[in-house]
Amino acid sequence: MTEIAHGTIVVQSGEAVLPRWWRTVDRVTIGCILSLFAIGILLGFAASPPLAQRNGLEPFHYVIRQFAFGGMALAVMVLVSMMSPVTVRRLAVLGFFGAVAALMLLPVFGTDFGQGAVRWYSLGFASVQPSEFLKPVYVVFTAWMIAASSEIAGPPGKTVSLAVTVTIVAFLAMQPDFGQAALIVFAWSVIYFVAGAPMTILVGVALAVGFAGFVAYESSEHFARRIDGFLSAEVDPTTQLGFATDAIRNGGLFGAGLGEGSVKWTLPDAHTDFIIAVAAEEYGLVLVFIIIALYATIATRAFFRLMRERDPFIRLAGTGIVSLIALQAFINLGVAVRLLPAKGMTLPFVSYGGSSLIAMGIAVGMLLCFTRTRPQGEIGDILLSRHR
Repeated sequence: MTEIAHGTIVVQSGEAVLPRWWRTVDRVTIGCILSLFAIGILLGFAASPPLAQRNGLEPFHYVIRQFAFGGMALAVMVLVSMMSPVTVRRLAVLGFFGAVAALMLLPVFGTDFGQGAVRWYSLGFASVQPSEFLKPVYVVFTAWMIAASSEIAGPPGKTVSLAVTVTIVAFLAMQPDFGQAALIVFAWSVIYFVAGAPMTILVGVALAVGFAGFVAYESSEHFARRIDGFLSAEVDPTTQLGFATDAIRNGGLFGAGLGEGSVKWTLPDAHTDFIIAVAAEEYGLVLVFIIIALYATIATRAFFRLMRERDPFIRLAGTGIVSLIALQAFINLGVAVRLLPAKGMTLPFVSYGGSSLIAMGIAVGMLLCFTRTRPQGEIGDILLSRHR
């Protein structure tokens, strides 16, 4: 078999797809994702039976569904990670336009499931939340636009990406879904910053976000109630934050023990938005620290790999996706310990939720694709060659 030395790695011609994928993909990140999913299943066995009992279902109905959705998410993750960056970009752009159309049609065909925000399409046997699928494809589209704008005779990608971002944020705010809107603005800011944006523009974006938050506080009772609850000196023990705070306090360092927690019986979103409260109460801060370490490992390894990447699009897209995943995890954890206002956002690969799990599978698959070792000269090699 012929071996071709190119850059800093060796490419074996004629190598099968699966061995080549396994040799070039970040296996540590895959292990972290599998660990998070396993923890999510473990916590699901504790958190979902109370909800199933309230809804008149089998005790482990939601655990079985999480197994099914998680299996699909992991399969999609592996499939996407095997693709080339060009294929991922093309499919993501097509998916972006489809997700935007679905988002715009929510006021007409969507439903709120009694939660006051029209964010889902009901399919009868399941529901779909377009904003979850929009996030990863939005990042790739934005990275493509901004990277293309730096090319000679390239499109005005920065202006297009800003206009698209403002439009998406407006539709998300109409639902209302200020949390997802904040994630979109954050992703755009990170990509633009990595691409070399002037600080004046980023400061302007920060001021605009602050002004938008003030307007939302004055015009949205739902938004104002959550902000007031967050700023209040006392936590209402009958609210979700109150239940979560008590659970974390009761768990201590090592937890109350498997099945001994009580928050799952009183907290409506114990299996989704506040799954970390169940982890803290039953398994203690030890498990919480393990979960945080897993997310930190994923983010750190991705950033180090992307620092060596010479393709501007891959650097921007990969940085945007890993920042999106890390921020979503941070928001979920921050809400539970009252560092942030209450916001319905799942913990990636741990919380229950079909749309969230599968969309995260797509996102991590893209990240694994962008961080795979490829036959190219890395930035360090190029800089060294210029001085020889």
